[in-house]
Order: sequence, then structure tokens, then C-alpha cells
Amino acid sequence: MSYLSKEQQSKVISAQPLAVAWLETRTEKEMAYYPSLLKITHDIIKEGFSNKVIKVDETTTTDLEWWFRQKLSDMGLSTWFHPSVEIQRRSAKNTDDIIHRGDFLHVDFGISYLRLNSDVQEQAYVLLSNEKEVPENLVRAFEQTNQLQDILTNNFGTGKTGNEILASALTTAKAKGITPSIYTHPIGMHGHAAGPTIGMWDMQNGVPGSGDYKMNPNTCYSIELNAMHQLSDWASPVRVALEQNGCFNGTSFNYIDGRQTKIIAIDFDK
Repeated sequence: MSYLSKEQQSKVISAQPLAVAWLETRTEKEMAYYPSLLKITHDIIKEGFSNKVIKVDETTTTDLEWWFRQKLSDMGLSTWFHPSVEIQRRSAKNTDDIIHRGDFLHVDFGISYLRLNSDVQEQAYVLLSNEKEVPENLVRAFEQTNQLQDILTNNFGTGKTGNEILASALTTAKAKGITPSIYTHPIGMHGHAAGPTIGMWDMQNGVPGSGDYKMNPNTCYSIELNAMHQLSDWASPVRVALEQNGCFNGTSFNYIDGRQTKIIAIDFDK
């Protein structure tokens, strides 16, 4: 800097915004391949959450996590994080990690393909022997969490910061009686990628730094969030946690390969 004139010094700016913008912007060719990446992710989750893979009263959450890893290996694919599978139950008495009838299952799973990444969370329910479909109160809880997704993405806009989007979405959700938690992040060349952070699980009042970055067109996001629900026949509040990947084109947000709109029902009587 000491060799530059005063006029030249005034023209020197940080390259960080340019670097972030380059990393976060998805090209037309990348978006041609991204749907295939998400379809593979969704198809593997659907297969994992089935009686083809799960053996009731026998398969553990760890067994299922490693089934996901083995499935990827068999397909010649890789993941950028180890899958996780969790159980919620009506009663707090049984705390084992074996999958039983009546369990509400959650998976967090993503893959890396053609230098792009996916990051998806979905929910499944193991039907009781006397059930033909997912209980209505769980269905309503799931639909309310879908509504939270809509509230968030409806607040997306060019030039808005992640913190502005977060604050507006949380205010709207709470006004509608939803108990929300939003921790959405950009996705693309990295799983947690460059761009505006829209909340973190422990920062619901905004994220200094990355949360102040403004949203740009042709950028992709992992819509990661949850809502808590008080259900009459459950001992503890039920957490419906969802995560789906989509792209903001500058005017609207669209899920790359759709999103989960119904809880996956696992039926062991078929």
C-alpha cells in the first residue's frame, strides 16, 4: 500500500465479497445436474425407511446409519458427513436404540456428487399393528412444519440479509402459533457453504457476520428447521425437523427435487 498513491489506495477493497459471490453462485450447468443429486438422496432415504431394510424390534439406529453409508459405497458415491438416525416415542420409559412399532424416526443424510452436495432431513413413522396410516395428530404437526418452510422461503428476496429473513420468518411463524427454530444455510460446493446464514440452532436472534451477508440470485439453500408440537398422547413435545435443498432464482424459491410433504409410513404387516 505504501507504494500506491492516495487515489490508488482509495480503490483497494476487500476481495471477500467477490470470493463469497463466486462460491455461492450456481451455474446453469450445475443446476442441470443438481436435481439428479437430490433424487438419489431422496431415493436412498425412501429405501432406508422401509421394511426392506428395517427389521422391527431388531434393527438399531446405528445399523440404519451404517446401511446408508454402505449404500453410498455400493453406488460409488461419498458423503460429507456421517448419517444420523434418531427416535422419538410416545412413552419416555423405553430409551433403547432399537426400532419398534410406534417409533417416529428422523434421518439427516447427504451425499457429494460432481463436486456438489446435498443435505436432507426427513421423518418416518413405524405403524402399530392396528394402524393403517400415520396418526392424525402427527400428520397435522408435520403439515405445520411444512408451513414453517413456506413462511421462511416466502421471505427470501434479493438484497435481504440472512438476519432480516430470519427475524421476519420467526415473527410470522410465532404469530401463527408455531414454535419455530430456523438454522438454514447455503449449500453447493460445500455442505455448509458460502452465502447468508439464516439462523443457527443457538442463535435465533441473528448471526453476526455471515448473517449480515445479503441474498443474491442463483444461489442454493438447505432449508433446515424444526417446530415443536404438544401432542396429547405423547409424554414429551414432538420435534418435527425437516431439511430440503432448493434454489433462489432472484424472484422465487424452488425445491430442486421437491420436498417431503407426507411422513413416510413403514408398515410391517405388508
